[in-house]
Amino acid sequence: MSEITAQMVRRGRGPTAEEAARRRKLARDVRSARERLTSSIGLERAFDYELLRVFAQYRIGAFLPLMLLALGVAAASAFWLPVPWTALWLGGVVGCIGAVAALARRFLRQDPDAIALRPSRRRAVIGEVVQSSAWSLLVVFAFSAEGSNVRTFVLFVLLIVAAVTTMLAATVPLAAAAGLLPLSLATLSLLAMARGLEPVLLICMAVGAQLFFLVLSNHLYRSTVAALQSRAEKDAIFGELEQAKANSDEARRRAEEANLAKSRFLATMSHELRTPLNAILGFSEVMKNEVFGPHAAPSYQEYSTDIHDSGMHLLNLINEILDLSRIEAGRYELNEEAVQLAYVVEECRHMMALRARAKNQTFKELVDPSLPRLWADERAMRQVVLNILSNAIKFTPPGGEITIKVGWTSSGGQYVSIKDTGPGIPEDEIPTVMSSFGRGSLAIKTAEQGSGLGLPIVKGLVDLHGGGFQLKSKPREGTEVIVTFPASRVMDALPAVDVGGDKPPARPARAA
Repeated sequence: MSEITAQMVRRGRGPTAEEAARRRKLARDVRSARERLTSSIGLERAFDYELLRVFAQYRIGAFLPLMLLALGVAAASAFWLPVPWTALWLGGVVGCIGAVAALARRFLRQDPDAIALRPSRRRAVIGEVVQSSAWSLLVVFAFSAEGSNVRTFVLFVLLIVAAVTTMLAATVPLAAAAGLLPLSLATLSLLAMARGLEPVLLICMAVGAQLFFLVLSNHLYRSTVAALQSRAEKDAIFGELEQAKANSDEARRRAEEANLAKSRFLATMSHELRTPLNAILGFSEVMKNEVFGPHAAPSYQEYSTDIHDSGMHLLNLINEILDLSRIEAGRYELNEEAVQLAYVVEECRHMMALRARAKNQTFKELVDPSLPRLWADERAMRQVVLNILSNAIKFTPPGGEITIKVGWTSSGGQYVSIKDTGPGIPEDEIPTVMSSFGRGSLAIKTAEQGSGLGLPIVKGLVDLHGGGFQLKSKPREGTEVIVTFPASRVMDALPAVDVGGDKPPARPARAA
């Protein structure tokens, strides 16, 4: 059998969470592919800018250390070379370092959206080549001075500069490779002065170390790109969360405005509709009962009856709409008192007995007579039972049977069960039946009158009492509606009365 609870009532249709996530991912992929097509290195433009920005920051941060390194190398070179030559070399290196730092500072000051990335990358590559070439001129000292110590010193400086250059330019791989090329060529040029196997091996090892620095630089580049991608994904998630929050706030604001407009409309239309309806019902009843004499034509009495019945149907529909709107808005106030559940059910059965006899239907009652009272709203409970009984009589065929059960639940509460022998409800139509103004295919085919608000009102009233609602149905096996009330609403028995005491008898306590 199919069962339905509050979680199974359909609230509306729209894109699922999976569909929304798939659409967002598709939009991101399309945007990313478009940016890659316009990029010169195969990454998104934002990544291109970030890599150049990191490169510029590295170069500005390394300005002072490189200046100190150049001063130290020039001071050490003065021991083997004339001071004018050393000063000339120092001036060229310092000028190149300053020029690269100035270009980097200029890049950072520009508007990111207005920067032309391709020319900026080209200037970075040219700057690295010029700066490395200035450092590589140090090899001239090795050819000018005599002794192996000078060549070892130059080889050591070229190795240090190669390591620094590849690390600082790691975020622009082409600049790192271009900056390393002059240094590697200068290192290989020392082979011309090598005498013996040991200097040759030392130079080859230095060139191999420089190539290894380039490999490390590529690893650093990939790590930086991965970090940028991770940050971009995180920013995208934060952006989507902010957008979702904004959409949620806007939807809530619109829902509150719509709810307020609906409340005002119902408050206004309630008065505007009931006033003429009362007049229609009153005058039609007078004409139907022929209070002022018989009609000249017998058809007039039949028309008066139809007018009165239609007005009553419209009035009941208005009352149901108002009740449902108050329940949904949380403005339905319960007038709670001690209520005998079995008595309410019996009273409702008696009220519906005439309709049941008209269709030759019978009632089967299984009521526990020992049930204590409930702390509940009697009018709401009567409306719950009447709505369920009305549906059962409406859809049970002539000669059918309706079973009414009232008893204890396993948790100490009380329940009402009404089961009919009607055609039942298909499983896929249960959410429709439980929705506001929803009607099943059977009601549509048989043209049964009804607003489709009976069960939603029952569900709302039961929820206000903290109870439970179940609808069990299967085609050709009938339908059963079970309403349960929690144990906290079952009242204990009255305590013994102290006849000799001055205290008044205690009020009945509610069960914990």
